[in-house]
Amino acid sequence: MFRSLILLGALCLAPLAAHASDSDERFVALYEREWQWRLREYPQLATAVGVHEYDHLLGHVDIKHQKARLGWLRNFRKQLARLDTDKLSATHLVDHAIYVAQIDNAIASIELGAYLLPMTSDSSFYADLTMLPDSHPRATEADYRHYLQRLEGIPAYFEEHIALLEQGLKTGMTLPRVVLAGREAPIRAIAEHRDVLSGPFYAPFIAMPPSIPPATAEALRGEAQRIIRTLVQPAYARLLTFFVERYQAGARTTIAAYALPQGEAYYRQQIREFTTLDLTPEEIHRIGLDEVARIRAEMDQVMRDAKFDGDFAGFLRFLRSDPQFYAKTPRELLMHASYIAKHIDGLLPKYFSMLPRLPYGVAPVPAAIAPYYTSGRYNPAPEGGKGAGFYWVNTWKLDARPLYALPALTLHEAVPGHHLQGALASEQGGQPPFRRYSYISAFGEGWALYAEHLGVEMGVYENPYEHFGRLTYEMWRAARLVVDTGMHAKGWTRDQALALLRDNTALSEHEISTEVDRYISWPGQALSYKLGELKIRELRARAEQQLGEHFDLRAFHDAVLALGSVPLPVLEQHIDRFIAARRPTTP
Repeated sequence: MFRSLILLGALCLAPLAAHASDSDERFVALYEREWQWRLREYPQLATAVGVHEYDHLLGHVDIKHQKARLGWLRNFRKQLARLDTDKLSATHLVDHAIYVAQIDNAIASIELGAYLLPMTSDSSFYADLTMLPDSHPRATEADYRHYLQRLEGIPAYFEEHIALLEQGLKTGMTLPRVVLAGREAPIRAIAEHRDVLSGPFYAPFIAMPPSIPPATAEALRGEAQRIIRTLVQPAYARLLTFFVERYQAGARTTIAAYALPQGEAYYRQQIREFTTLDLTPEEIHRIGLDEVARIRAEMDQVMRDAKFDGDFAGFLRFLRSDPQFYAKTPRELLMHASYIAKHIDGLLPKYFSMLPRLPYGVAPVPAAIAPYYTSGRYNPAPEGGKGAGFYWVNTWKLDARPLYALPALTLHEAVPGHHLQGALASEQGGQPPFRRYSYISAFGEGWALYAEHLGVEMGVYENPYEHFGRLTYEMWRAARLVVDTGMHAKGWTRDQALALLRDNTALSEHEISTEVDRYISWPGQALSYKLGELKIRELRARAEQQLGEHFDLRAFHDAVLALGSVPLPVLEQHIDRFIAARRPTTP
């Protein structure tokens, strides 16, 4: 439900007035009470944000709990509606706009039955659990015992998910069958793994803190082996049987969100949640077609700059197949990504006056999820300041990871994209937790795509192929507007979506099929990137036009990042105030 609530925050907020109004106090009391409820309901979220009262629990997902949550959320929403927003401080007006959207999205998600879809083509409750050892604290004996309790809870946790998936089969609220092929692999990897000691769930016990007495450590290891062998692996085996024999076999053969129960309402809600805009599928589709045409013209020019002797289709075949564009080993790919990242690091002060203290590393996408994962992603630092953020690069299937796309990928996932924005947000403090630990896709992904374009000004792209790689990525995001709305609202087939990407980008065949399956399984999310970037570029153009010689790019960037992750209408109001404050007054 609170799918968007995983880690980010903000900067430069106006302080609360010395004498807070009654409305301010009531608002703070309400969201603080709801946040405590939220942590109890979602113990894995609590662990992720540094609250450890619930480290022994996985949480519940069954329909009984979903209905109870809906009641709580509706009650919170009624209390919100009784607030006199005219009397809220400026800071709390921003908080209020974000909080209302969060609660409304959570309510709509349950009302529309989104909990019956607890996975997408590249993420799932069963694969995510294999990363539990990385997110769970393990400094004390109590930490390890809580971890073991969570492992003991996996069978019941899976049974609740199986019941949801079974209900989805009965009502038609399932993932499309076409995106499920091979998605049982992470389940099989645990269910059929014979060596408990080398599996992911046992990893925390290989090197334990010296503060734990040796005899206690040995006893904990023995208990872990027993729980994994007798509870965890059988739970995965039971899920594997259900997934293959019931879910994959019974899933719907349609692909459109419109084909789901309440499908049109569900897709419109997905659009509102992920874009923060009230646009129709038809409006978004038209924007996408216009962007595809514009970017294609730029790609044709870059092809000419590369002096390629052939047509556009031939250029794409050349980029997809020539060995010069592909790393020979995973380490080589990681080394290229690391060099580009450090090169960009050195350019940042020219474009930003506020830079984060938190470092980031470059690492491969975990093997358990790499075959169905995107080319790269940013993994935020854990709460508590004891770890860095990580720019994940997918080293699986190297012939699908072109080097000419790495500059754009690095600008997006690392700096000045997700790491810069997210680290600044998390370091600035002063925000209520429902903002500090939320992520608004239209802002975050829009900023990261803007960062790819900013790389042109920064001089990051060093040859026509890298410029084409950037345009391929931009075309990819523009095409999402067309294919997401096309498949989910306009009757497009999967083959039509594949063809649009195949004919207009240099993405590999593996990337194209993986991405299209992601859009099919996660309606609306892919729309946030391009619509967010277009809004940020529109606001920059407005600031440049109205401020003229008084426009300061570093100040503009700081202003965009000042509020953290916010809905696009809130960002637009903020930048309009920024422009007004910097506009020179006439004598």
